[in-house]
Amino acid sequence: MESQRNILLIGLLFVSFLLWQQWQADKAPQPVAQTQSSVAPSTVADAHSSDVPDADSALPETVTASKELITVTTDQFVLKIDPVGGDIVHSALLSHKLEQDGDDPFVLLEQTNDIYYIAQSGLIGRDGIDSSTTGRAHFDSASREYDLAGQDTLEVPLTYLAANGVTYTKLFTFYRGKHNVDVDYQINNTSDAQLQVQMYGQIKHSIKKSESSMMMPTYRGAAFSTADTRYEKYSFDDMADKNLNKSTLGGWVAMLQHYFVSAWVPPENDKNIIFSSVSAGGLANIGFRGALYDIAPGTEQSIKAQFYVGPKDQEALSALSESLNLVVDYGFLWWLAIPIHWLLMFYQSFVGNWGVAIILITLTVRGMLYPLTKAQYTSMAKMRNLQPKLADMKERFGDDRQKMGQAMMELYKKEKVNPMGGCLPILLQMPIFIALYWVLLESYELRHAPFMLWITDLSVQDPYYVMPILMGVSMFIMQKMQPMAPTMDPMQVKMMQWMPVIFTVFFLWFPAGLVLYWLVGNLVAITQQKIIYAGLEKKGLK
Repeated sequence: MESQRNILLIGLLFVSFLLWQQWQADKAPQPVAQTQSSVAPSTVADAHSSDVPDADSALPETVTASKELITVTTDQFVLKIDPVGGDIVHSALLSHKLEQDGDDPFVLLEQTNDIYYIAQSGLIGRDGIDSSTTGRAHFDSASREYDLAGQDTLEVPLTYLAANGVTYTKLFTFYRGKHNVDVDYQINNTSDAQLQVQMYGQIKHSIKKSESSMMMPTYRGAAFSTADTRYEKYSFDDMADKNLNKSTLGGWVAMLQHYFVSAWVPPENDKNIIFSSVSAGGLANIGFRGALYDIAPGTEQSIKAQFYVGPKDQEALSALSESLNLVVDYGFLWWLAIPIHWLLMFYQSFVGNWGVAIILITLTVRGMLYPLTKAQYTSMAKMRNLQPKLADMKERFGDDRQKMGQAMMELYKKEKVNPMGGCLPILLQMPIFIALYWVLLESYELRHAPFMLWITDLSVQDPYYVMPILMGVSMFIMQKMQPMAPTMDPMQVKMMQWMPVIFTVFFLWFPAGLVLYWLVGNLVAITQQKIIYAGLEKKGLK
């Protein structure tokens, strides 16, 4: 197969991959929600009581409306807790800025006119303090302001005195350097009767359509894990179609968006129910109901879960659950993307610049593929040398395809040429490129990561389109280094001539990190071609 056709094949495969991604994002029906992105006013005005899932179903309908919030500041975030229910209703991530040059932190959980996104938890069951009929527990706190300051851990206790005289303590524990929070219900049964309670945790999100594009296919929606399914997305459309109700040992639930995630992780040895729902006001909800606990009179019981709110940090997520790191979704090539991500992190730890790390990983990948590249160009050179003989066969056999095919196979066998030798190496390289594409797209570390000069953020497009244009020029040079075969179809020739332009247009909107990878890869390929062609010329193959 001729080199020009191989380049055309790469282009078609790549464009097909992008189109397939966009089709995956668009094939589901649109979310059933209000026409505006804001939360319905009638929903906000409802009572706290309907926030609570009962023991058999999950029917969260409303938002909290308390104004006396408790503020917790750590080295990683500022959280706000509503004393009504003890829900986490705001999280500002101090290590992640909203804008690269701004001072405002990135806010993940929030309640505004445009978005509603909170994490709730409570106790239900026969003696639960959160009920769909009586409402949420109103906790007391010793302070409205808590600060980790120089400590390694910070405990924020909220207390509630029930009608039966039992005191329930909802204890939040924060850690230096971590984005996870321990949520622990401590119950001291001082009554004369046995208590029966069940913990739940849920994440509510106003339904929003994903802002992904063909170049940046990002997902916004829910995901969950069970003992049988390590990771599964459950979009807003899925929630609208069918409520989840899965029984599992352990598991977790999460809300995802590009680079960031919030997740509830119940105890891995408890039997939990994973549920979801969509309210009439346009709020999507995913959560868990934990194990049912019987607390004898005169005994104490601790019921806990962990909540994570922050970036998609694979190491931190894996520490909470071995499958939670899968929210960094590399698609079907995850097994190839994971070592590539590890290598990218390894290089960055030495050079301290993500752009340089991308260059190093590009050199590594191209170096590893050099034997395939050499085999590809050698096979193509041999095929070019056979073009005169193939043209002669075409004249002799005319439209007799059977005789033409037999003669070609005999010629290939005699000359020891594999007609697929130039094509197979490219097919083997495509999975590596796609895996690296996903690594660069999903790695939160590249968000706001500068490279050099005008490239101040590798996660967004080149503001002056310099690198995409240079990439197109490099493709044009590669094309000129591979002379068109005289037997090539005129239509293919025209398509080949337009390929650098088409790719340049595509790459104008690509994140700068991906364009950098492709540009450096082209420069390395040009160098490799020169070396390979020089060797082939000595053998009389070029």
